Amino acid sequence: MSAELDLSPPEVPEPTLLESILRYGLFLGAIFQLICILAIIFPSSKGHEQEETESTEGKTGEQMKKPKGAAPQIRQKQKKESKKKR
Repeated sequence: MSAELDLSPPEVPEPTLLESILRYGLFLGAIFQLICILAIIFPSSKGHEQEETESTEGKTGEQMKKPKGAAPQIRQKQKKESKKKR
């Protein structure tokens, strides 16, 4: 045991350009994913929710005004025309 032990750190090659780009790209991707997850958990604007409720209220009023009988008539006409083409 009189042999000397080599306690020097092992030689590690320097990272190449591609490895560096990959490493930093992965970090940026992880940060972006965390920001997206946080944006879903904690929505930031309350004004956007008010706009959505106003637009849905307007759409329901428009839907109630439309006659329900118009849509089946159009479908029947299309079926008759397609049968004539055959």
